[in-house]
This record gives sequence, C-alpha cells and structure tokens, in this order.
Amino acid sequence: MIRDIHDLHVEAAASGKPAISVEFFPPKTEEGERTLFATTLPELMKFHPSYCSVTYGAGGSTKEKTISIVERIQKEFDLTTMMHLTCVNATRPELQDVIEDARRRGVRNILALRGDPPGMSGPWVKTEGGFEYSRELVAFLKEISGFAIGTAGFPEGHVAQTRGKQVDWDHLADKVRAGADFVVTQLFFDNDDYFAFRDYLVQRCGITVPIIPGLLPVVSRNQTKKFTQLCGARLPEAFLSRLEALGDDDAAVTDFGVEYCSRQIEGLLRGGAPGVHFYTLNKAHSTARVIRNLGLA
Repeated sequence: MIRDIHDLHVEAAASGKPAISVEFFPPKTEEGERTLFATTLPELMKFHPSYCSVTYGAGGSTKEKTISIVERIQKEFDLTTMMHLTCVNATRPELQDVIEDARRRGVRNILALRGDPPGMSGPWVKTEGGFEYSRELVAFLKEISGFAIGTAGFPEGHVAQTRGKQVDWDHLADKVRAGADFVVTQLFFDNDDYFAFRDYLVQRCGITVPIIPGLLPVVSRNQTKKFTQLCGARLPEAFLSRLEALGDDDAAVTDFGVEYCSRQIEGLLRGGAPGVHFYTLNKAHSTARVIRNLGLA
C-alpha cells in the first residue's frame, strides 16, 4: 500500500525500528532500466525498505522518465516511491502540470528541490515565471495539497551558500515552516556534521520533522572525489587517507565503503537518527551488504 513518507517515519519511530529507504536515478538506456527492474529492485526488496525515491535529472531533463519510473515501481513492487521535483527550467504553470500528472499517476510523495543549474555549472538563474528558491516550491505544493513533501538538507551547508552553514540551516527551517514534512540530507562522511546540523534545527529552530541522513557506500576513489567536489561534502582525513591508500582497487574500495558506511549508520542510529536513506547509484550490492551487516532488514 502506498503511504505518506512522514507517516512511515512516525510508525517506525513508534516501533523502535529505523526506516530504511533507497534512491535511484532514471536509467539512460533500456538495458539500464531492465537491470533496475529485473535485478536491483528485486534484490533490495528482499530487505523490505520503507520507501524509495527517484531523482529528477539535471535541468528537469528526466521529468517524464522520473514519473513513469515512480509509477512503475509503485505498481510492480507496491513500494511507496517519492518523486524528486526541481524548479529548473520550469514556470509555475508547467510545474503545476507536472504535479497534477504525478497525482493522477499515484504519486503521493515529492521531494521539493531548487535543483542544479543546467550542465551542473555556472550561476543559478531563475526561470521567468518560475521559482527562485525551493522554499517557494514547498509552499506551492502545500497550497496544492494532497502530498507528503520532503526537502533537502545540507549538514555541511549548501555548496553555493557563502554566508556560512548556519545561514543555510536557517533557510532549511524556513522550508519546513513553509510545509515540508521531512528532510533528507545530502551525503556526508562525518557523523558529527549530521548531529550538529540536527541539533541546531531541533534546539535552535524548533524543527520536529524527521531529519533523515543520506549516505553513500563508496565504491571508487575517483567517483567519490567527483561526487564530493560537486556537492561540497568533506572527506575526513582518516577516510581520505584510506581511500588514497587503496587507489584504483575498486573491489577493495567497495569493501572499505561497506564497512565505513556500516559503522556510520551504527553511530547515527545510536545517536537517534530516524533511519537512513541510501544513495544506491542504481546498484544493490553495497547497500545490501550494509543492511545485512547491521541486521536492518
């Protein structure tokens, strides 16, 4: 049965169990889509995730593909699935059309994002007739009603925020006040960053919605460096030293990534995190190993 994600977290908290979720991106090829539905999803469904999410693509480039994949996952696997939605290259009426299409196709959960500039580079430019900030998109979704609304949080501050991470966290609190029901964080590798972020939002801003840590079990040194450069995530010294020592041995990096992520999650759950959101990169192997390590199925 398709549920509101906020409700799933409330129920998980009441049961004393963490909510486990996984994220996918729309495959670029037919073979990639076959692999996602025939291999990756069936493998991860063995662990009974609470829900999954599907990204929107740079510049909103995959909006039709995103909605169709969300619809298909929900129909074929009966798994609550969240659609990402960005403000990029879209006017308010165009966004409303996308939202109403998603509603007709059974979407109940939307992650509202500003989105990155087309091409992932250059300054952010508002689309004429559209929204400049994700807070506006959150408020728009709240006005339309009928959706559980998620938003993104950045434990180390957004890469484009030049005034400091606490200013960024204050903006996030505004998004929650505008109607967001839960927060999913950008990836991070130091739990202290998550706890400082969470405590600020809870204690200083009075935020009570679930703040869900997003984690990536790393599989490649170069890929990890690329991802963190794009999103501004910091690599702790000991983590980076180990990554450099393993070099281009991707099998060894994968083993290290599984172990590191497992230890991260242990600390996060011990510290009161409501669950964990895995950035799977459309692969089941590392996420499945972490879940098995921790007995989270």
